[in-house]
Amino acid sequence: MTDPQTIPSAPARIVVAVDGPAGSGKSSVSMRVARARRFGYLDTGAAYRALAWHVLKRDVDPADEGAVLAAAEDFDYAISLDPDDRWVRVGGVDVTAAVRRPEVSTAVSAVARIPAVRHALTTLFRVLIAASPADGVVVEGRDITTVVAPDASVRILLTAAPEVRARRRSAELDTEDAATVADALHRRDASDATVVDFLTAAPGVVVVDSTELDFDQTVDAVLGVISAELNTQTGAHNGR
Repeated sequence: MTDPQTIPSAPARIVVAVDGPAGSGKSSVSMRVARARRFGYLDTGAAYRALAWHVLKRDVDPADEGAVLAAAEDFDYAISLDPDDRWVRVGGVDVTAAVRRPEVSTAVSAVARIPAVRHALTTLFRVLIAASPADGVVVEGRDITTVVAPDASVRILLTAAPEVRARRRSAELDTEDAATVADALHRRDASDATVVDFLTAAPGVVVVDSTELDFDQTVDAVLGVISAELNTQTGAHNGR
């Protein structure tokens, strides 16, 4: 795997790490929060999806670990951290829309379960976070609060009841009914849970349960956590 071709030099001062299960609203909420705070936004799941796309383009079986790692040797990945100008590229090809296709969604869990893949992409994520020119970065995905950015300024587990997550995801996908979506979410959660624990908050991680919240209320809740955590840290620092 290759590093991004263009990496800014200024380090991010604040990192907000957001974990959560499929359908919890991590991406949409994190993006809105990043805009509100004028932070960068890193969707780590896009990298796994982009690699799955790359693997499929090479007619590689996502379940064949050796073949996936061989294909990953020339995985030239780049992503925008600007929440208002989002793009994902592989080898100069814009795959922003392509990585959301059903066949990629089906393949991504197998690719993401490979330890060497997770290690390489975790390293890449840390490079991107440190290199962001913004005052801070909101980083979302799986195992962000515990593996990718365990020392983040703010760590949040965003969750919701399974039936609520399924209903919300179904509303986004006009072609699938709620039962189909619920089954897909259950299978993805079960598969990904064999690799990372994204349902249990680690020590120091704040839980935001959006089961009874709408989108705007969830965004406000996350922004409130960020402000409270940063104010607490500032007060502790000034009190020394």
